Amino acid sequence: MSSFIVTRIMPGDRRLFGQMLDVFAEAFEDPQTYNTRRPGDDYINRLLGSDSFIALAAVKDEKVVGALAAYELHKFEQPRSEIYIYDLAVDAAHRRQGIATALIEYLRGIARERGAWVIYVQADYVDPPAIALYEKLGVREEVLHFDIPV
Repeated sequence: MSSFIVTRIMPGDRRLFGQMLDVFAEAFEDPQTYNTRRPGDDYINRLLGSDSFIALAAVKDEKVVGALAAYELHKFEQPRSEIYIYDLAVDAAHRRQGIATALIEYLRGIARERGAWVIYVQADYVDPPAIALYEKLGVREEVLHFDIPV
């Protein structure tokens, strides 16, 4: 099994941020979204420095092999928050090595520090490995998702 470390991507770390986007582009087979119109340093630093965005990287031999992007959503009905995993991916050559689980475990620590009451994520029916991972770590809920055009 390969050795890797999980780290939080912080303002000023354009290299890790760019490699995170590369992992997402390849894993989701969506270079259009992740490789065109990449943000500049000012945007990246504001995003990474905000209280609401969390970016994590699993790094092996100075290369990002897994990544997680999440948002903290502050609730209005109680003084608490939820963490939403927006994207989570592992490079194909590094799957089945505990990287996704390690990224989620690191996020759990951040969630505890912030007093969040839950972490949630959605999975597509056509992605059995993701479903198996999330069922191992949490409780499955059947929901509907709607995209509303702007």
